[in-house]
Amino acid sequence: MKLTRVPEKPIGILGGTFDPVHNAHLALAHAALDRLGLGEVLWIPAGQPPHRATPRVAAADRLAMVQAAIASEPRFQLDASEVTQQTPSYTVHTLERLRRHYGPARPLVLLMGADAFLGLPGWHRWRELFDLAHIAVATRPGFPLDDFAAPLAEEFVTRRRHNGGDPAHCRLASADFSSTPAGGIYTFELVAGTVSATEVRGLIAAHAPDAALSPLLPPAVLDYIHQHSLYGH
Repeated sequence: MKLTRVPEKPIGILGGTFDPVHNAHLALAHAALDRLGLGEVLWIPAGQPPHRATPRVAAADRLAMVQAAIASEPRFQLDASEVTQQTPSYTVHTLERLRRHYGPARPLVLLMGADAFLGLPGWHRWRELFDLAHIAVATRPGFPLDDFAAPLAEEFVTRRRHNGGDPAHCRLASADFSSTPAGGIYTFELVAGTVSATEVRGLIAAHAPDAALSPLLPPAVLDYIHQHSLYGH
């Protein structure tokens, strides 16, 4: 009897400064798991992000906050490879490293918000990202993904894949990543409200009460911030 090999489930990749990690990050990762049919999400805190200002707190603290935030979800995994790097954390280098580790056949899915996706043409070697992974973009109800720069518009038209399911009711069938390990662009709707790290840091610096911070941060992250007096608290 011939055994049929079951393809390994795709891996979602969520990078960022996570300064601090907040509930919108978790909402995006959970939505990607459920709506794209991912096997897991790999969280990768950046050491020296080239497209952003230097993080406000040390890499070790950002790493610890992500670990605390994802500890209760077995499908979330932490990749600490980049927080101690002395060179900028370019996404293309991250994906090259992961592709070497997981091999050429495992589908990799880079997760990002719509704002980050629209800025993709400014990223280092951005077109090569599609050779290494799919890209899945979280969109919000009533805010269609449009207003592309010309180079990105061409890629979007060529590479767009549809998830299937019933978008009107946010019930999406799992995306089909079986035909290729990289190269497609998918979208999935994120219903949760917006949170920004800048907003969170500002509230903490202004000594906002926990009642204002609790809706924005996982409890374990808020506890860590208090314990280590981060962000001017």
